[in-house]
Amino acid sequence: MNRLLQDLRYGLRQLRRTPGFTAVAVLTLALGTGATTAIFSVVYGVLLRPLSYEKPNQIIRLWEVNGPGQQVNFTDPNFEDLRAQNQSLQGLAEFRSGLESVSGSPAAARIMVASVSRDFFSIMHVNPVLGRGFAPEDQHFGSTPVALVSYEYWRQQLNGAVDLSAIKLTIENQAVAVIGVLPRGFRFPDESEIWLPRELYERLPSRTAHNWQVVGRLRDGIPIEKANAELAAIARQIKQQHGQDVDMTDVAIVRLQDAMTGNIRPALMVLSAAVGLLLLIACANVTNLSFAKAVVREKEFAIRTALGASRGQVAMQFVVEALLLSLAGGAVGVLAARWGVIALVRLAPPELANVSDVPVRVPVLLFALGISLTLAVALGVFSAFRATSTDVRPALAEHGGSKSGAPRTQGLSRAIVSGQLAITLLLLTGAGLLGRSLLRVLSIDPGFQTENVVTMDLALSFADKEADKVRRVQFLNELFTKMSAIPGVTEVGGTGRLPFTPPLSDGTYVIMAPGEQPPAAMEELEEWSHHAARTGYANYRPVSEGYFSTLEIPLLRGRLFGDADAMSAPHVALISQSLAREKWPNQNPLGETIEFGNMDGDLRPLTIVGVVGDVREDSLEKPPGPTVYVNYRQRPQATYHFTALMRTGGDPSTVISSARTIVREIDPTVPPTFGTFTQVLASSLKSRRFNLLLVGAFGGAALLLAVVGLYGVMAYAVTRRTSEFGIRMALGASSGNIRGIVLKQGLTVAMTGVTVGIAGALALTRILRSLLFGLSATDPVTFTGVAALLIFVALVACYIPARRATKVDPIVALRYE
Repeated sequence: MNRLLQDLRYGLRQLRRTPGFTAVAVLTLALGTGATTAIFSVVYGVLLRPLSYEKPNQIIRLWEVNGPGQQVNFTDPNFEDLRAQNQSLQGLAEFRSGLESVSGSPAAARIMVASVSRDFFSIMHVNPVLGRGFAPEDQHFGSTPVALVSYEYWRQQLNGAVDLSAIKLTIENQAVAVIGVLPRGFRFPDESEIWLPRELYERLPSRTAHNWQVVGRLRDGIPIEKANAELAAIARQIKQQHGQDVDMTDVAIVRLQDAMTGNIRPALMVLSAAVGLLLLIACANVTNLSFAKAVVREKEFAIRTALGASRGQVAMQFVVEALLLSLAGGAVGVLAARWGVIALVRLAPPELANVSDVPVRVPVLLFALGISLTLAVALGVFSAFRATSTDVRPALAEHGGSKSGAPRTQGLSRAIVSGQLAITLLLLTGAGLLGRSLLRVLSIDPGFQTENVVTMDLALSFADKEADKVRRVQFLNELFTKMSAIPGVTEVGGTGRLPFTPPLSDGTYVIMAPGEQPPAAMEELEEWSHHAARTGYANYRPVSEGYFSTLEIPLLRGRLFGDADAMSAPHVALISQSLAREKWPNQNPLGETIEFGNMDGDLRPLTIVGVVGDVREDSLEKPPGPTVYVNYRQRPQATYHFTALMRTGGDPSTVISSARTIVREIDPTVPPTFGTFTQVLASSLKSRRFNLLLVGAFGGAALLLAVVGLYGVMAYAVTRRTSEFGIRMALGASSGNIRGIVLKQGLTVAMTGVTVGIAGALALTRILRSLLFGLSATDPVTFTGVAALLIFVALVACYIPARRATKVDPIVALRYE
């Protein structure tokens, strides 16, 4: 311990004597450690940290798998059969969630409301901390509506009231009694605030109406593979028993945590790899600095050895000094990581909803400490090995410290810099591929115009009763009329589902024969859907007549909706160009009739009166899908998620205040949420921007470190060769000759790094395939551009030492020699 304390004191004195070296080394290590710790904080918080439920590995998500192999939600009958027949699960529950207008608290607000079936809370092992849970009498169709609320909603919106009996909320036009408060932090699914019994809603007997998500819990000791095999066997039996009435052929099961993070796992793994490469570059820079310092101190260590110090004692001094540097860099890096996590939260795309809850926790701190200790040992041992692996006698000779080990150290330093450049090329190539992919996406025409369009989201209730339908039409009619009168508004429209936003509404429609009568019941429509020749699959969109002019979606054939298309008139539809091309190629689809009542329960047929242009609804990256548009005046029951649109002649923000006042005057229980369509489009691309920004930032930092490393090596080489350059110039060498020698040496290092980097990038960038669009992972333009950039920057970094070499005075150099 005395020797260790002595080494620590001596190491601190050495670091104080070389403040420039210490500052650069600490900041370099802080950059690598901080970036790595920040990304690991996100990876741990989103992917690795166990869910905050009891025995979370037993909780699973389930999907039906249909004939084409797609994972879809469950139907009621299939769910009930699986729940009744399995032996592997403790319980199985249906759930779904969505934004609803909720009033009864201090002000009406859009709140995430979940509907959950019995066994849901027992599966999650969650019980109310105040009040009671759902009782059997609450969980059947026609029961008096009751609700459970989150702890946060209870404190913030209900003022922490202890007496829940007096609290009534209005949800979906129904009075709902609050009966219990769930524990702090429980917000599943989708950050829900309120939970209703699923049994309040009618059970649908159809085995093709996929409306419900499903969660379950494994029995103790039952592996997920065994449960999957049993449920798959049950699914095959159901298919065999019901034939064409069911489209389920299999069941897919994953752990709940994997289901919640599956979409973002590839991107986080790519970011983890990128930040790991950045850490390697930072370590390489500090290693080179340590080599340079070790060469300067060769005589010191030679004297120590000559006086009896063992190789282990000399090595320990290096390890201690590296430990001090690494711990200092790690401490600064952890502080930087806290700011980095805050920045990541602000930049996070919608898929990273859990990223807001990723502070720098104890496992993350241990991770940072582990990195620091590993770096300390690696840097110390490596530097000590290089410094003590040669004979001490040359170093003890006069001027030995100026030359000993120079070729050996310089060769290794150049190899390290080549490695830095190779890793930098990997990062820059990844950033280049992501950037070019983003440009490809942005160049796609979505089929509509987004500029100067204000969006107003309205969470409305499901209008299933005739009186509710009439009120809904009156509400939207009055809303559109008053919005049209707002100064600066040129067009007004609305839709039940805005492009690039959830929820998706699609299903199977049936083409009716001329004169064919519509089905009398939903069961008859389901039988029709078994005939593949007369069916199709399409998106279903209730819209207003002004929707197409507001977004400048072109009318290609026929007419748009008009005032005459009232609820009592024959129901009409518009279809997209892709649907017309798919079902009526080289034909006129106007006048054709389709049945799409399975989407909203209205079995009246739809007559096609117009064809409009295709629209990319899900994202810019997916091709336009077939779409059926219906008039909100004829199908108001489908307008429970409705977005009103206003096209303005100038700044969209100027009309928001007027629109908010209009909604409040018409119905104060409907809280609107405003934005712009440009923001909606930008949000749909946020994941790509997030990946590009981080990989680009890592690549830029890596480029800076690599350039600094190359400059340092070349500057040190010029210093070591001062006398050589003086002799050359004394013998007649020109400045250009000397400059060429240095640049050639630097270019050799750069070309070696670029060559190795290209080979590595060709192998490793394939992991980016899932993140690219319209671009190969081996895109030659990107590779060529990045390689050229790296060579150019490397030459710039070498030019300064080369220019300094030409300034050597031969007389001074020879006198020095």
